Amino acid sequence: MRLASKIFLTSALVIVVLAGVAALSLRAIDRLASANREIVTRTVPALRLTAAAREAIEPLMRLEASAVTLGDPYYTTAWTERAAQVADDLERLTEYAQSSGEKLYLREASAAFDGYRRIVARERALVQMGDHVGAARLTDIDARLLAERVEERLGALMSATHTRVLSVEADSARVEGRMWTWVLVALGAAVGVALLGAAFLSHRMTRSLDVLSAAAAAVAAGKFREPIVVTRRDEIGSLARSFNSMVGQLRRVEETRREFFATVSHELRSPLTSIRGAAELLREGVPGPLTDKQKRLADIVSVSSGRLLRLVNQILEMSRLQAGLVELERSLLDLGVLVDHAVEELHPLASEAGVTLERERIGASFAYSGDAERLHQVLVNLGANAIRFTPSGGRVVARVIDAGPEFELQVEDTGVGIPTDALPHIFEAYRQAHRERGGTGLGLAIVRGITEAHGGRVTVESREGKGSRFTVLLPRT
Repeated sequence: MRLASKIFLTSALVIVVLAGVAALSLRAIDRLASANREIVTRTVPALRLTAAAREAIEPLMRLEASAVTLGDPYYTTAWTERAAQVADDLERLTEYAQSSGEKLYLREASAAFDGYRRIVARERALVQMGDHVGAARLTDIDARLLAERVEERLGALMSATHTRVLSVEADSARVEGRMWTWVLVALGAAVGVALLGAAFLSHRMTRSLDVLSAAAAAVAAGKFREPIVVTRRDEIGSLARSFNSMVGQLRRVEETRREFFATVSHELRSPLTSIRGAAELLREGVPGPLTDKQKRLADIVSVSSGRLLRLVNQILEMSRLQAGLVELERSLLDLGVLVDHAVEELHPLASEAGVTLERERIGASFAYSGDAERLHQVLVNLGANAIRFTPSGGRVVARVIDAGPEFELQVEDTGVGIPTDALPHIFEAYRQAHRERGGTGLGLAIVRGITEAHGGRVTVESREGKGSRFTVLLPRT
C-alpha cells in the first residue's frame, strides 16, 4: 500500500472519531448555552445597573449637601442630572427583575428614591426662601435616611440577583457534568485511536527514515557504507533505492577523483624533479657560465618547479590519507626533541619574515611512540602557516605539554587570526581562510589526517586580529 493511502486511511479514521466527539461537544455546548443565556442577557446587565445606581447614591448626597451649604447652582444642576440617571437605571431594572424578592426590593428602592427626590425638592424651596437652616436639617435627617434606605434596598436586590445566578449555575453545572462525562469518554476513545494509528504509522516511517538519515550523515562525513537494504514498496522504499543509486555514483566519482589526483601527482613528480634538478645545475653553472638574465630565469624555473613539486607532494599525500593508505612507522621518540628540530627548520623562514620563533616545554617526560617524520611534518606545516600569517614583529611559539592521558603539541601565533565563519571548515581540503595570502589549502587537511592516523585530534582557537592556537592532542598509548 502506498504511503499516501496509509496516511489517508489513518487520518480518515481519526477524523470520523473526532467528528463524533465534536457532535457530542456541540450538543453539550448548546445545552449549556441555553442554560446560561439568561445569565448573560439579563442577569449581568441587571447587576451592572444595580451597582451603578447604588454607587451613585453617595455622590448624590455630597452634591445635595454642597448645593444646600453653598447655594451654588452648579451643584444643583449636577445633582439633577445624576438623579435623573439613577431614576432611569431603576426604571430599566424593572425589565430584568425576575424573582419575587428582586421585584420587592426594586419597588422599595424606587419608592425610597422617589421620597428622597421629594425631600431634595423641599430643600431647594427652603433655600430659595432663605431658610438655610431648615434645608440643612432636611439634608442631615430626612434626606440621609431615605438615601441610605435606597442603598440598603439596592444591596438587597444585588444579593437576591446573585442568589438566583448561583441557582442557575448549579443547574448548569449538573447538566455540564453529565454531558462532559460522555464527551470525555468519546474523546478518550478518539485520542486512543489517533495515538495507535499515529504510533504505528510513525514507527514504520521513522524506522526507515532513521536508516536513511544515518546513511546520509555517513555520506556527508565521507564514509560510504554498504547499500541500504530496501524491503518497502512505498515512497520511502523508492527514496532508499534512489539513495543507494546516488551513493554508488558518489563512490565512483570519489574513487575516480582520488585515482586521478594520485596518478597525476605521481606522474608529475618525476618530470618536476628533473626540471628542478636541471634548473639547479644551470644556476650552479655546471653546463657553463650564465649571464645575469639567464641566472634570473633559472632562479624563476627553480622556484616555480619547487613550488609545483611541493603542491604535487601535498596532493599525493592527501590522496593517500583520504584512501587510508598511509602506514605509520612508529618508533619511540621524544616530542620535546621533535619540537626543537621543527623550530630549527623553521628558524630561517621566521627570520626572513621578522617573526620571533620560540619553543616551550611544559612537563618532564615526553616519550611517545609515533611516526617521527610525519609528526615533524605536522609541526612544520603548523609553524609555516603561523609564520606566514603573523606580521613582522609578531611572535610564534611551538610548545609541547604533558597533559596526563594526552600529549599536546601547540603552535600559537599573534597573527591575523581566522574569520569566525571559516573556523568550522579550516581543516577541510582546499579550504582557505585567507586566499589572498596564497597556499594550497592542503596543509591543515594533512595535519588532521596525520593526527587522526595517530589516534589523536586537532583543535583550533582563534580571534581575528589577535592570533591563533592550533593544538594537536596525541593519546599517550
